[in-house]
Amino acid sequence: MRTLISFAALLASIALLQLSSGGVGPLDALSGLVLGFTPAQIGLLGSAHFVGFFVGCWQAPRIMGAVGHSRAFAAFTATGAIGLLAHVLITDPYAWALMRVASGVSVAGCYTVVESWLQAKVTNTSRGRVMGGYRGVDLGAALVAQLMIAVLEPASYISYNVLALICCASLLPLALTRSQEPVIDAAPRLRPGLAWRISPLSVAGVMVAGLTGSAFRMVGPLYGREIGLDAREIAWFLGAYILGGAIAQWPAGWFADNFDRRKVLITLSLLAAVAGCATVAAPAGGTAVVLIAAIVFGIVTYPVYSVAAAHAHDFAEPDKRVELSAALLFFYALGAIASPLVASSLVGAFGPGTLFVLVSLGHLALVVYGLLRMRVRPATETRTAYVYAPRTSFLIGRLIGRLRDRGDRDGPGA
Repeated sequence: MRTLISFAALLASIALLQLSSGGVGPLDALSGLVLGFTPAQIGLLGSAHFVGFFVGCWQAPRIMGAVGHSRAFAAFTATGAIGLLAHVLITDPYAWALMRVASGVSVAGCYTVVESWLQAKVTNTSRGRVMGGYRGVDLGAALVAQLMIAVLEPASYISYNVLALICCASLLPLALTRSQEPVIDAAPRLRPGLAWRISPLSVAGVMVAGLTGSAFRMVGPLYGREIGLDAREIAWFLGAYILGGAIAQWPAGWFADNFDRRKVLITLSLLAAVAGCATVAAPAGGTAVVLIAAIVFGIVTYPVYSVAAAHAHDFAEPDKRVELSAALLFFYALGAIASPLVASSLVGAFGPGTLFVLVSLGHLALVVYGLLRMRVRPATETRTAYVYAPRTSFLIGRLIGRLRDRGDRDGPGA
């Protein structure tokens, strides 16, 4: 029972953190529009977040090793709250970019602490159920965070205060748990070359996934405003994308476990290119069509990272999986850092539809590269289990590693 309570406390803390950090991105985009920021400056805010995210992933294990889990979580939460509250003190876009770096550091650091704690407490029999709950919290809180934009007024002191209060509240469940802090493991080495040597296609796949997800979530509010959506409709638009991603997880896992994963990845990317083009035309059909297009877009793009990661792990030795997961997340962050700034600049120069033109071109490039890779390397006969891979910290590989063994999971797409 104590173990279950400690899991609940950790998941509650991460849910509150996701509500806070997930809401600041679209709120910043809409606030930037109200304050007269240029599209490129709004995109810079999204890129800055992922710069902070990468720094946090890299440094969090070392900070945690120096001061312990609870103190590290408190420090990272304070960093996020400071970044949120500082928004109302100055309205310069470049100052806001520094604040978004702080929010990225906070998110990565807090996830690192929670995932390290979970890894120390799960057993082989409970791992699947714990990861199922973790997946539900990750997707559910992300969905609610997007919907919060419907009630948070842009460029408002109250709105940023609400997010800061939620960020601070994430301290309470973890700080009050009576569960003893686990022993701190050494941080995995960051070896980007390892991922490239094991599977160049997987590296390309996770970079395109980073390009897609961050461009949509960070520049999506700008796109929504440009096509005439109000704040409530923008919230639904962003939430529809997350909902589509949640719907896709089980069928994507089934296809990835039963067919050549390269073909699944290529098919998803081809459908993503089609869905991106359809989304460009969707505004002509009205808000309902735009929301349906966002759901479809989430269905075909959200699983790309997990399918690409599963393909890489098929060729990795078990003792390399943690470092491989960290390397793949590194390449994901590279795509996520570049895309908001590029996408917002294109939207400002050529109109809102260029957001999805950029994404479609990225996926078409992945299709071509996937077809070329299929001619270079034959399909593997041994496959690990498909696992939904959250893009949270360099330690996620430890938490989900054993789920990739077919004898240790609770069902398709676990």
